[in-house]
Amino acid sequence: MEKEKAERTVVHVELLCDNSHHYFGSLAAIYEKFKKEEIGIGYGSLRNYGLSAEKPYQNKLCIIRKGYLITIPKQK
Repeated sequence: MEKEKAERTVVHVELLCDNSHHYFGSLAAIYEKFKKEEIGIGYGSLRNYGLSAEKPYQNKLCIIRKGYLITIPKQK
């Protein structure tokens, strides 16, 4: 019996100052690692922006993209 797979959101943050890439499971998790001054946008503003796979956020400090982790269903 196959278990239905869950869609998992991945938020990719690329810092332009050093070309580093960071991956998070939620928008809130970004702010556990970075201060709003480091990425140039606060949590509330990023939530209101409407980040999606088709609509990444970019400023002079970073690019934030939203995507989905592709997995295979777990076998039982």
